[in-house]
Amino acid sequence: MRVGANDWQRAACLRYSLQTMRTFTRTAFMMALGVCAWPGVSLAAGDPINPPPTAQDWQALAKLPDWSGVWTPVISDQVAQEKTNPPPWTPQVAKQMLHMYAEEKAGRPFPIIDHCFPTGMPSWMLITHNALEILFTPGRVTILGEGDGNRLRRIYTDGRPHPADPDPSFHGHSIGHWEGDTLVVDTVGLLPQAYLAVNEAVGVPNNGDMHIVERLHLQGPDTLLDDLQITANKALSKPWSTTRKYYRQRAQKFDILEGVCSQGSYTDAVDKNGNAIFAPIKFHNGVPVGSDSK
Repeated sequence: MRVGANDWQRAACLRYSLQTMRTFTRTAFMMALGVCAWPGVSLAAGDPINPPPTAQDWQALAKLPDWSGVWTPVISDQVAQEKTNPPPWTPQVAKQMLHMYAEEKAGRPFPIIDHCFPTGMPSWMLITHNALEILFTPGRVTILGEGDGNRLRRIYTDGRPHPADPDPSFHGHSIGHWEGDTLVVDTVGLLPQAYLAVNEAVGVPNNGDMHIVERLHLQGPDTLLDDLQITANKALSKPWSTTRKYYRQRAQKFDILEGVCSQGSYTDAVDKNGNAIFAPIKFHNGVPVGSDSK
């Protein structure tokens, strides 16, 4: 079944009606439903949603560069960047880095991503070892990451500004625009707890006021570059510019797989009613010995 412009408008009107119901009286809600009964009626300026995409908006996507498929990070390049282009840490943070590198070398790495919080920005793009895919839809670019269902970036390309007071999040609020075949992304509103990391064991929370500008573009048919400029005044002595590479895997065997962080702490089990469940793994001296199911 093909989706037409009117279908998108009806969906938008439904959202508008529900928002109106929450905000105004029942009469206003019924008036909003009346608007939705007439395909082709545009929402007035100042309404809480943008107009739905048109057929022309969908056709315009064909003019964008081809970023389809599954992309995997070039890990050897991550390592090279870490050695040749380290962040300009503040003196205080630099001391923390020396300690973290020493702990990593001693076999006691700090678990930056060994928990069930999202890796967050910019660490996701800087240190991920997992695949990702990029989706184009009218007014938005979506980046989906492998490993935990919370690796999701929404980059709005419909011309909206950042919110005046964005709710902080692990991935921040991102708006973007195209300069030729380059997607320029501006990200603010990041949680102070979101890490600025150079590998999976070395990094610090940004501690607030971090700002990220990215320029994503192809280098040849199957290499995607992400040029990042990161401003984090509480961790960096000056803005840091660095680049990460991703390689397109064209073989059909490459696909995005589901990963659930906490699942690794559980084992398959059966409860007293015969239902399949996840049961916490029991450990003895750090060695898994089973579960308490049944």
